[in-house]
Order: sequence, then C-alpha cells, then structure tokens
Amino acid sequence: MRVAVVHEWLASHAGSEKVVEQILQLYPEADLFSLVDFLSPEQRQFIGHRTVNTSFIQQLPFAQRIFRQYLPLMPLAVEQFDLSAYDVVISSNHAVAKGVLTAPHQLHISYVHTPIRYAWDLQHQYLQQAGLERGVKGAITRVILHYLRLWDTASANRVDRFLANSEFIARRIWRAYRRPATVLYPPVDVSRFDWQQPREEFYLTVSRFVPYKRVDLTVAAFNRLGLPLVVIGDGSDWSRIEAMAGANVKLLGQQPNAVVTDYMQRCKGFIFPAEEDFGITPVEAQAAGAPVIAFGRGGVAETVVHGKTGVLFSEQTVKSLEQAVNAFEMGMYELNPEQSRRQAEKFSIERFHEQFRACIEQTYTGFLQGNPVE
Repeated sequence: MRVAVVHEWLASHAGSEKVVEQILQLYPEADLFSLVDFLSPEQRQFIGHRTVNTSFIQQLPFAQRIFRQYLPLMPLAVEQFDLSAYDVVISSNHAVAKGVLTAPHQLHISYVHTPIRYAWDLQHQYLQQAGLERGVKGAITRVILHYLRLWDTASANRVDRFLANSEFIARRIWRAYRRPATVLYPPVDVSRFDWQQPREEFYLTVSRFVPYKRVDLTVAAFNRLGLPLVVIGDGSDWSRIEAMAGANVKLLGQQPNAVVTDYMQRCKGFIFPAEEDFGITPVEAQAAGAPVIAFGRGGVAETVVHGKTGVLFSEQTVKSLEQAVNAFEMGMYELNPEQSRRQAEKFSIERFHEQFRACIEQTYTGFLQGNPVE
C-alpha cells in the first residue's frame, strides 16, 4: 500500500502537525506533500527529516514570511501535486489539502481539523478582527472568500471518507459539505505528564496570542479576581495583552515543552476560554492532573467532564469566567486528579494509532473489494 500524506503548510509543530507526526509514524514509508516547507533544521525531527514535496508557492516572493497571504492561490497549488503513484492519499486538512486530485483507483481519506474557519461560520468574526468589514480591501476579501467556499464545497467530492477530530467538527463538515464524518480524536502525549505533583497557588493558561484564542478574556477576568495567573505563549496580540496585564499576571512568552509540562503539573487550575475545534492543551492539563476551567463549547465540551475533571462556563465573557473561577475557589466542585488523568488517557497516542490504522486498513480493504466507503 503506497501512501502519500498531504498537509497544507509546514512552518511549526502545532496541533495539526502533531497529527501528521503520528500518521507518519504509522506509515514510515509514506511521502509527504505540503504547499510550503519552512521548518528549521531543529524542527524536522517530527517529520522524520523527510524531503517534502512542495508547491510553487514555496518560490513566491517573501513566501516564508507571508505564505498565508497567498491563500487565493492555494486551491490551484494543491491541485498541481502529482499523486498518481500512490494507492492511498491521506490529507490533513484545515484549509485546502483535501482538494488534491486523485484517480478512481486511489483511495482518498481526509482527516479534517476544521473546514476553513474564516470562509464559513467564522467569516464575519475574521473580517471584524482583521479590520476588513468595509472598504475596497474588505470587498475584495469577501469576493475571495465567496469563491473559496465554492471551491471548498466542490473539492469535498474528491474525498472518499472524512475523518473529524471531534463531534463538533463532524457537525461543521456536515454543515459545509453535507457529508458524514467518522470522529477520531487526535493524539495527545499524556505520558509526558506526572499527575501526582502537589498543586500550587497559581492558575495557568497556554495559548497563541491571536484574537480567537481569547487570552484577553482570561487576563481581564484575573485582573478583576486578583488571583495569580501565569500565561505561556506569544503571537500577534502580545502587545495588547501585555498592556492590559495586571501585577498578578505573569507573562512568560513562548516556552519549551519541559517548562509547559512543569507548570501544568503544579498549577491550581488550567484556564481555556477559546472555542476550539478540539483543544489539545485542556487534555494535556488533565493528563497532568490539573482541573480545567473552560468555555463549554467546541471540542472541549467532549474532553472535559463538567463537575468531575473541570468546570465549563456557558458564555465567552469575563463575567462568566470570573463566576466559574469563584465557584471553583469556593469548593463547589470535587475534582479528582486521578479522574482527570483517566479522562486524558482516552486521547492517548496509542489509542490514536490503533484506531487510525484500523480505519485506514478496513476502508482500503473494502475499497479494493468495491464496497461503498461510506
């Protein structure tokens, strides 16, 4: 079974890349395709130091810095990959990877982290945050997103089977493409955490500093609460977050995994205010035995058990988060570290390997026999 793995872009080792890492471990002979590859030599270990097949976007001016701005060209670029030598194509999709062209004798399985957020249900939020609600640039962006939606819907027909990283994303796939998806939760390295460490008197959040992650909401709530908060991460919103942080908020910037692990094992509680497709960090926090206080929508509603491994608040507001933290401080919930660890182990790497391999091989066997994939 000759396998090709297609991913949108390789520029970091974040959530979707961790899924690709495990797929490549399952299929070590697979070839890897990506629109661009800007991984540093130190980052290449997770792809097995492979040579990556890239698109023409790799060679465009200033691509390393602004490759995301070439989004209008990405549907064309992904269609130029020649995958004719492979039996199975696995696309890792959060933008355009599922749009690759395959032949009738090839099986295409797409693992979807999300349909393109900024082209579908989050378009208005994206335009608002980017300052593109009005004007010529805003009008051009709306036209681009309109045609991107048309292409995205049409290219869904090129996929034989969809896998979704959560029930939340399976519903998004149905809404956008009217196609069913099998839920297969992404892998989380729970083994790196010790859940039996003593807890200390500080709260923790780990996040990229981008608008939809709502780090500002966490900082604003803890400014009012006056409780100690440690914030790990960086991003485009750094200056704004730094300006609003009170004396009780400690900004550490980006930190290596060892530091993140240490803080998760010691924090009193882990704060997660974003609406995420899945959300790996709340699962990691539970693996470390930390109670999770999170906005109860998106993938986190499937990974955190309210009242047992964490507290889910109902509105994405400062007041709602503040009330949840106060309820936790008052001891209204009996949260058990061992129970949190058991919950996190449901999302282990070993479980992902077992389920993903079984899914691919069973689907491919049926495909060869001429059975309907879905």
